[in-house]
Amino acid sequence: MAKTSAVEKNKRRRSLVSRDASKRAALKAIIQDQSNPIDERFRATMKLAEMPRNGSKTRIRNRCEVTGRPRGYYRKLKMSRIALRDLGSLGKVPGIVKSSW
Repeated sequence: MAKTSAVEKNKRRRSLVSRDASKRAALKAIIQDQSNPIDERFRATMKLAEMPRNGSKTRIRNRCEVTGRPRGYYRKLKMSRIALRDLGSLGKVPGIVKSSW
């Protein structure tokens, strides 16, 4: 199991991203638009820099829903390879059958 603090930190980041997504997108649109005056684009850049860093989508770490493990993550199933193997062996993951002979 992963540290509870790491899992909770990632949850806080997800909530910050969802809260600030529209504001960040608007500022980025102003910055990207070459027809805007340079001083307006600079002000938008400064506002974007003042926003919390954890509000950026790239700060989110994919973690296993079962164990919180950050590595060996399958996006489609939202779990790590280890949890997938354990639950797949027990037959608790639909569509997955562990082979045995």
